[in-house]
Amino acid sequence: MKVMIMAGGTGGHVYPALAIADALRQRGHEVVWMGTPDSFESRAVPKHGIAMEFIRVSGLRGKGVAKLLTAPLVLLRALRDALAALRRQQPQLVLGMGGFAAGPGGVAAWLTRRPLLIHEQNAAAGMTNRLLARIASGVLEAFPNTFRHALTVGNPVRAGFAELPAPAQRLARDGAMRVLVVGGSQGALALNTLVPKALALMPEAQRPQVRHQAGRTLERAQQSYAGTGVAASVEAFIDDMPAAYAWADLVICRAGASTVAELAAAGCAALLVPFPAAVDDHQTRNGEYLVAAGAAQLVQERDLSPELLAELLRTMLSDRAALARMGEAARRAAWTDATERIVAECLAQGSARA
Repeated sequence: MKVMIMAGGTGGHVYPALAIADALRQRGHEVVWMGTPDSFESRAVPKHGIAMEFIRVSGLRGKGVAKLLTAPLVLLRALRDALAALRRQQPQLVLGMGGFAAGPGGVAAWLTRRPLLIHEQNAAAGMTNRLLARIASGVLEAFPNTFRHALTVGNPVRAGFAELPAPAQRLARDGAMRVLVVGGSQGALALNTLVPKALALMPEAQRPQVRHQAGRTLERAQQSYAGTGVAASVEAFIDDMPAAYAWADLVICRAGASTVAELAAAGCAALLVPFPAAVDDHQTRNGEYLVAAGAAQLVQERDLSPELLAELLRTMLSDRAALARMGEAARRAAWTDATERIVAECLAQGSARA
């Protein structure tokens, strides 16, 4: 069976889709990808040996009047390109996992009467998936109750999380507490500033060991720690994230869909600071899933000061047993078989066309 995957824009869309692509190919199925040129997916996907079809389309929110006036022409051209790509590739199933290409690609699948399966990674559905859900053959969601009628399957996570030790086992060791700060591939300037300042307010004997993934904001993060005299290991990217989560007693991070899924799979207690500019405030909705499970605390960036963060860290890091309970709650909230569930739906939907 040939599956065309549509996903792009950010790692939050692309990495889960790559996990599905790898699983499908391991089962002997062919995968092609629809995305946009000069994009995250155009750089990431070919490294996995997956052929790509490109259509030219971009987001329309907040683009101004001139952009909106030309939008119909842009969308019609993108739909034409998507139809041409489907004619060339002849997939038995089209799987939409978010990004700009998914809109025209999904409509093209519907017009050519190909099965269309969509997967929404966030707790608040994006505009494209809200529209495609009306015409899709099947709708999958990562978080419960994102759609009125959908199958909840979770978010795929990269390999390695299933082998991590249990939270109670990890927290049974002696020594200084360990905090992992994850700003994502783009970095998080607020965390770069707030975390060092908060740690500087804590007595040196109470300060945890800190490992900070700063992404593109590496230099600013290094300067922040140096300026406050706080020791930390600051890195642009961490290749082995399962090992990083296993090292940590507490994670301070945003609440993107992939991050929330990884926290749950790893069984990590978390202090979540949602990205305030996320569309439809979807990161707050994502984070509330872990808060409701007893696995995380959530503080909005606008409310977070160095003083409040220092107090939260003192309280959370002083109770290993509570952190272990939060970690166990996170694991209970995980969808460890998300990849298998999505692949099974792909095969079920596509079999009618095979």
